[in-house]
Amino acid sequence: MSTLAHTMMTAARSADTGIVGPGELDRYPYADAPATDRPGGSSWDGVESDLARVGRRAGGSRGRGLHGQLVQQLGQMIVSGDLGADRPLVPEEIGQRFEVSRTVVRESLRVLEAKGLVSARPNVGTRVRPVSDWNLLDPDIIEWRAFGPQRDDQRRELFELRWTIEPLAARLAAGHVREEIQQRLADMTEIMSHAATQGDSLTFARADAEFHALLLQLAGNRMLEHLSGIVSAALQVSGGPVTACERPGDHSVALHCRVVEALAAGEGAAAETAMRQLLAVHPDAGSPGDPGHVVPAPREH
Repeated sequence: MSTLAHTMMTAARSADTGIVGPGELDRYPYADAPATDRPGGSSWDGVESDLARVGRRAGGSRGRGLHGQLVQQLGQMIVSGDLGADRPLVPEEIGQRFEVSRTVVRESLRVLEAKGLVSARPNVGTRVRPVSDWNLLDPDIIEWRAFGPQRDDQRRELFELRWTIEPLAARLAAGHVREEIQQRLADMTEIMSHAATQGDSLTFARADAEFHALLLQLAGNRMLEHLSGIVSAALQVSGGPVTACERPGDHSVALHCRVVEALAAGEGAAAETAMRQLLAVHPDAGSPGDPGHVVPAPREH
């Protein structure tokens, strides 16, 4: 296995910075919701969480402190429906409930607003937005949906999206492959083959995600390239094709190699056909409860 391949597979996933711009914190003032919007008692009654304990423990882990934990917690609650559309989110109550500072609450709400999950307006306060406003192509939202009540719909929709764009990307990429990219694709197939032999579903899934993301980046179409992160998220939350194989990865690896060979030969039609065959092998790569399924850690923000 090449040094490049080993380095790529051991690197952590890139993360959003979540840097707050000038004046952003003031968009989520405390006590921003009218009293009439508040149900009897705290709007968090009945919501159980050990976020504060987890956040303190994870505070020094790759920069994922209370802010990242709170984004994860609130995002999952919104996507799962625990916090329904138009639900008022009072920053003061969130801070008290999860034992976090004003800055943490405000930064977290800013991130959720960027994802379309909440909105903050003067004299109205911060409220949960309906599903139609969510950025459903955001990798975090993909993950949260994949592990919530909408997981079946999420997997189906992601597979339909991949079936639409990846064969086309493979055809287009046949005319754009450079030697170094060809080597990276070969590295990924080597890693998948080794991981399949070892029954290492996590490494297989990461190499698989890298392989498919590279293809989208090679297509020479910037809109397809933009979707590469979505495909990676799709494979991460599904655990990758390896989890659905009786003998992990054998047939899948062979089809990946066929795609690489077609790209090297500049045969777009063959690359497209091989990609369709690859996607048809495992249209549903298992569910969160399946053995070996990869559960992603909270993203950094």
